[in-house]
Amino acid sequence: MSDLATTVESPHSGPSLLDKKMKKSSAWVSTTIVLGALFGGLIYIGIHVAGDLGNIVIVSAWPYVLLGIALFIALGFEFVNGFHDTANAVATVIYTHSLDPNIAVVLSGLCNLVGVLMSAGTVAFTIITLLPVELILKVSSGSGFAMVFALLIAAILWNLGTWWLGLPASSSHTMVGSIIGVGVANQLMNVGQGTSGVDWGQATKVFQVLLISPLVGFACAAILFLVLKPSSRLLGSAGLAVILGLAAYFLFQWGLMWSLVFAVGVSAAVVLGFKLIPTPDSLFRAPEGSEPPPWPIRLLLILTCSGVSYFHGSNDGQKGMGLIMLILIGTVPTAYALNHAVTPKDMQDFIAASDKAAAIIGSHVDSNAILGGDARTELTEFLRTKKMQPDTMTALRESIRDLEGAVQAYGDYKHVPPGQQTNIRNDMYVTSESLRLMAKGNNPKFTSAEQAALNNYKSKVDKATKFIPSWVKVAVALALGMGTMVGWKRIVVTVGEKIGKEHLTYAQGACAELVAMATISAADNFGLPVSTTHVLSSGVAGTMAANKSGLQLSTLRNIAMAWVFTLPVAALLSGCLFWLFRQISN
Repeated sequence: MSDLATTVESPHSGPSLLDKKMKKSSAWVSTTIVLGALFGGLIYIGIHVAGDLGNIVIVSAWPYVLLGIALFIALGFEFVNGFHDTANAVATVIYTHSLDPNIAVVLSGLCNLVGVLMSAGTVAFTIITLLPVELILKVSSGSGFAMVFALLIAAILWNLGTWWLGLPASSSHTMVGSIIGVGVANQLMNVGQGTSGVDWGQATKVFQVLLISPLVGFACAAILFLVLKPSSRLLGSAGLAVILGLAAYFLFQWGLMWSLVFAVGVSAAVVLGFKLIPTPDSLFRAPEGSEPPPWPIRLLLILTCSGVSYFHGSNDGQKGMGLIMLILIGTVPTAYALNHAVTPKDMQDFIAASDKAAAIIGSHVDSNAILGGDARTELTEFLRTKKMQPDTMTALRESIRDLEGAVQAYGDYKHVPPGQQTNIRNDMYVTSESLRLMAKGNNPKFTSAEQAALNNYKSKVDKATKFIPSWVKVAVALALGMGTMVGWKRIVVTVGEKIGKEHLTYAQGACAELVAMATISAADNFGLPVSTTHVLSSGVAGTMAANKSGLQLSTLRNIAMAWVFTLPVAALLSGCLFWLFRQISN
């Protein structure tokens, strides 16, 4: 990357501060690590894909060509995602001289890799629930592929445009906008045909998180900075360590043990840091020259950078996973429609849970209801309209019984005939989603014991359909990492140099990263997508405002405009592309 495109004038003349911080000597180290990770990852992916497809009889090469194109586009989205979101995590360690830029980027990529591999997939399937249900059930049809291609290409186009202008835009925001565009277009193209659009209830829930998270980042980072600054003068290192330790404990609820360990680690780093710096005020001043901070402070900044990268991988990395799974199900259902890794014990647990669930649903069936069509059709209508009909409970009971019978007959998901894999998956999907909507709307009203049994049954169903192969996670992690290596400079310069009028201090970097870690971690635990970009950039702005460092309002205005226009532009792009692809596929 040579000339860095920016949206505002830099307060520095000549080359950016980032160019001055680059060390040529570390480039070969980062390149070696990246090439090694890429080579090893590609071997891993190739072995596992070959194993998955090894027992499939190839009748036509077309599905595999389509699979290759779709995966290329899906991983391209994650690649471009790396331009934006992953790059934000390294800005603070670079501008405080805690790490050389090349090393920081590689560390961030590796932490992203771990975060992606450790993710549970909850966010991935939250994204999927926003899509029109009939397109999910017909993902192998032309309309299904039109949906996936429209979503991904629209998101890539908008992300590339904002990256080129050096604007930290949200990939999460972009994806939600793209989904809304497809849903609205699907509804408009099928007026009067009973076709669903957007699940506005679920979309509103996701959008609220995306709307609030930047405000949380700004306010919490500013408050944490304002608390720390006077504390360092009045209470010294011990008092500051106590405050930071308590903040770490309450910000991260990973469980008592991990929270305490993290809190103690932060406190110890602060105490040691103050012993090695001349005065507490040094923490709140910009770095002088190119010397790194005292090693405990440096360690704290590196840990927070690593934490943001890890949680970015565990949250943002999942956005493309759900769509990749739809692609795999649509093109190679025999291998990916059902989870072939479940054990015989899982199958027995499924049968036992099915008996209880069928009995519970049966007790709530209207005795006068008559099932007019097949169970899947009735449940699909329920998911589309969100309205309970007299035969909805009957259809749900029959679906549970049919699935139990199929599992008992085949004994293992691997032995389900190729032509039935997609059908059983679709039946499981509508059954699980119907149970989710009933619990959400508290209609019908189940007792706590009944709801617990139904939740247990739903978890068994989801284990069969909501799974992500390890090679998909590795592929997404590699795409994120490669994107970071190629396009990280533009966004890093904006975050590090063009938000505040003064150089980033050690305390500002640590506060912004701690708050970003906490916000992303909380969203991850709730299975909600959140914008790493907006949380971290708003956190930096919050610390600048709290320190009265001055804000470059032109940069903030441009970031805010990108934030406002992301959703409608992405929706318009995806809606138009969906219409175009539907015309081609018909």
